[in-house]
Amino acid sequence: MIVVIRPNTPRDQIDPVIEEVQRLGYEARPIFGSEQTVVAAIGDERTHQSLESLEAMPQVEHVIRVQKRYKMVSRQSHPANSVVDVDGVLIGGPKFVMMAGPCSVESEEQLLSTARAVKEAGATILRGGAYKPRTSPYEFQGLGKEGLRLLELARKETGLKIVTEVLSERDVEHVAASADILQIGARNAQNFQLLIEAARTKKPILLKRGMSERIEEWLLGAEYIMSEGNSNVLLCERGIRTFETYTRNTLDLAAAAVAKQESHLPVVVDPSQGCGRADLVRVLCQGAVAVGADSLIIEVHPNPAEALSDGQQQVNFDGFKQLMHDLKPLLAAMGRTL
Repeated sequence: MIVVIRPNTPRDQIDPVIEEVQRLGYEARPIFGSEQTVVAAIGDERTHQSLESLEAMPQVEHVIRVQKRYKMVSRQSHPANSVVDVDGVLIGGPKFVMMAGPCSVESEEQLLSTARAVKEAGATILRGGAYKPRTSPYEFQGLGKEGLRLLELARKETGLKIVTEVLSERDVEHVAASADILQIGARNAQNFQLLIEAARTKKPILLKRGMSERIEEWLLGAEYIMSEGNSNVLLCERGIRTFETYTRNTLDLAAAAVAKQESHLPVVVDPSQGCGRADLVRVLCQGAVAVGADSLIIEVHPNPAEALSDGQQQVNFDGFKQLMHDLKPLLAAMGRTL
């Protein structure tokens, strides 16, 4: 860390800062300038107490971190790309992984027909919400345990792996018993106790970015999971809330690129939630591939107009098939395959 002293601070007021840096276990190396002094604190920030409390001293202007706050997530600790193994489906390697399925599990017929269609088009992971976080308590909340049973049935019939959302600590155990990937949604992105409980299952975790969450906060959420000994984390950019109302959210493809640069973890992009419009999903998928994402998670429904949730952002079977076809040359140009 670097402690920046306020300009024109006399030496006798700098010495107490140096002494406090040393007391906290760091080696203090002051650099005296004509107007301003900085104190370099040499030591491992992962094992020493933070020096940010020094900002309470009147002669300290601010404290600058040198190491990342997200230690295990950062490329500083793990320069190579990580690959998450979902029971044989590798996310983060040369093969691009498609996750697709309905926003909500509504019925056996709806789910199984969707599972068959997305598998035929090239998806390897089936998404579907058994528990749905809705803004209004009067909107469809999902089928719960019956939805999990139907997801298990779809996996048995098609061989697709399952990703589904867990909303509460009390649901972690039984959702983990059915799912291959536990999804932490945007509303729970900083529900740290839920992150910890989900991490302890050792299941792969798909961590969506909160709707108003800074990139650092998103990465620190992943740090919570990894600090529990679970390195199977997938970062998912799903759009953020901005002033714009033309789309439901603003898909931040720059955040996906930054996440790939800052972290070794695989990055997934959700264009369906990202914009809330089925007519924009295709071009946003292409953008996600271009910025280096490792996977896409797309909402697909047999008849979006009849969907019980978010029909406006779900593509139909023909739309998904065409989307997959259109992505192949772009993926090839990026050195990847489906």
